[in-house]
Parts: sequence; C-alpha cells; structure tokens
Amino acid sequence: MHNFKADKRFEGISPLEKKALLASPTMHEGKELIYVKSAYASGWVTTVGENIDTIESLAAECIGVDHAVALTCGTAAIHLAVKLAAEKLYHSSTGISTPTGRGYGGSLLGKRVFCSDLTFDATVNPIVYEGGEPVFIDSEYETWNMDPAALEKAFALYPDVRLVVLVHLYGTPAKVEDIKRICARHNALLIEDAAESLGAAVGPRQTGSFGDYGIISFNGNKLITGSSGGMLLLNDESSADKARKWSTQSR
Repeated sequence: MHNFKADKRFEGISPLEKKALLASPTMHEGKELIYVKSAYASGWVTTVGENIDTIESLAAECIGVDHAVALTCGTAAIHLAVKLAAEKLYHSSTGISTPTGRGYGGSLLGKRVFCSDLTFDATVNPIVYEGGEPVFIDSEYETWNMDPAALEKAFALYPDVRLVVLVHLYGTPAKVEDIKRICARHNALLIEDAAESLGAAVGPRQTGSFGDYGIISFNGNKLITGSSGGMLLLNDESSADKARKWSTQSR
C-alpha cells in the first residue's frame, strides 16, 4: 500500500470532508415534471412514442449529426456502435449484410481495437462482448484523454487495427481532431464515447459529431439525465435503421 503521508507530492493536501459527487442531478418542478406526467398520462411509458422521437431529433440537431437513436443506456449505444463498425469493416466485403448473433463468438472475434486507457469499463466491455481484444492507448497530460502520439505508435505496432474507441473523460474533449486525422491515415473507424461531454465543443463542433459513430449517456451522473438512457449518434440513415431494429429485438 502506498504511504501517502511520506510522499512529498501530497504535502498540504488533505482529504475532503464531504464526498465530491461527479454530477448530482438538480430537479425542478417545472417542465420536467410536466413531461413525466404527460408520458404517464399518454400511456407511452415504453421504448417508442412522441417523447422518444422528440429527444432523438433534439439530440441530433444539438450535436450536429443526421441521426440519433435512443437506447436504454450509453453502454448499449457503444455496443451497437461497435457492432455497426465491425460489420462495416469485417463483414460487408461481399455486399451482404450479415445478421447479428453469428454464433461464432462475436463480430470482432480475433480483432484488436484501440481504446482509451483512462475510462469507465463500460467503454471497453462492448469490445469484449463482440469477441475483440482491447488494446489500451496511454493518456496525455493536458486532457487526461487518449494521446495522439501514443495512438500513432500503436498503429505502427499493430497496423492491422481498424477501429478506435475514444473517450472524452469527465466532459473534457480529447484531442479529437488529431486523432481523427490519424484514424483517416490508417483507414480506421472512430467511435466517440461522449457519454460525459454533452455540450462540450472543439471549435464550432460538438463532441460526439467527429467520429463515424458517437454516443452520449443520460445516466444519473451525467449533465442531462433521464435516470438512465443513452443515445447513438451517426450520419448514415441505413445504419440508424439497423440500430433501431437490433435494439428492438429485430422486430
């Protein structure tokens, strides 16, 4: 165990008297309660309905993408982004759309995926769900996010990698423009985990709009919460339709 008292780097630093919450929700008896009552009264307390359609269109417009797909959580959004990316990269060479649930261990079986090393495990779990192998890329000091120089080195070590999952940790945008350029040079797709960074921007663009796929979360500790929920962000209508089909038990 590390002896913090003997470590000179921690001189003058004492523990907080109260727990520092990541983001505690503030509730108001205003429009929020009106909308909750409206959903309850209408009977559309489910995965479809006017409220879902509205939040999807508002999210797409706000973030600057063509399509947003409402899902149960941010992790589900990453999972579907990973499946869409894997299908595009590894299973569509014949032009035949391969179904979900291939029965051989997942759409990323035997494939490596580069991902941020400083993040919650929900970012990485969907890679493992699909049989892939996460390769963690070091963070840089300024943003605590994926280091573009380390990513470039990783591509030199593993030139066959075609998918990168980037996180904007604690709402701070990563150096996403540099990372996007590196991905383009190596013909790799980019998934942005913008779960905590709704509203954060790099120049005029919102996080979640730079990658081939983006996701946001409405978990209880996020900037805007529905207690739970998430959103997949993308610009391809056919992929958005596919994600909706997968997320509704392929109905």
